[in-house]
Amino acid sequence: MKGYLIFALMGVAGESWGPCLYNLELEEDFNIPYMVYLQSSPEPCVGSLIHPKWVLTAAHCPPVKIRLGVYQPSAKSKKEQIRNYSLTVPHPDFDAQTLENDLMMIKLSEPATVNKVVGTIAIALEPIAFNESCFIPTWTWNEYKSLSDPDILTWIQQYSLPFHDCQDRLQNILALTVMCVGQPLSTTSKHKEVSAAPAICGGRLHGILSWAKGSVTLGNEGFFTSVHNYGRWILQIMDTH
Repeated sequence: MKGYLIFALMGVAGESWGPCLYNLELEEDFNIPYMVYLQSSPEPCVGSLIHPKWVLTAAHCPPVKIRLGVYQPSAKSKKEQIRNYSLTVPHPDFDAQTLENDLMMIKLSEPATVNKVVGTIAIALEPIAFNESCFIPTWTWNEYKSLSDPDILTWIQQYSLPFHDCQDRLQNILALTVMCVGQPLSTTSKHKEVSAAPAICGGRLHGILSWAKGSVTLGNEGFFTSVHNYGRWILQIMDTH
């Protein structure tokens, strides 16, 4: 399988030289264990497995089918685990118009079997540090067609922006619960991205992509629901459901 590795080169004093795209020959079953492929409506989304029974994603991603251990959604693998869900819990204050509190918990009908291709990621319980390096994976379509599954695993390494910069970009709207990652570059992607990509910073799930200006996988600015703000709510849902 041929995959894509995308990252932003950083110059002296953190000056961005822009994103670079490489083709890599990846092993046929290469995947990121905590990534969950959500066949949702109207389009698929990325979820993160935070517990064998629980997936965390954006509230704008109602699931239809849940696939774990996926490396290429357009092709089935014998190592995949397919699950139904017994419960979806969007944040009670989610606003579909503004995407405020864009967060949802999904309880699997049967726990995931943790192995080499399926694993969990810890959620962040503390604020992200300034200029923290974040790993942002998602899937893209080589050639987008309606109702088709994506066929490329893509990721980028980017950096968190200062809180005041994020406030300025958002004009103080939702700034307390949103983290900004990346830079507003002019490059646009020819590949359509799967929604709700996670931002993994310091080994923990810090953000869930709510929306982006341009293409986050080519380094453009992404606006992520800041997970640590909802840590207590997430743990409470897991304890009581």
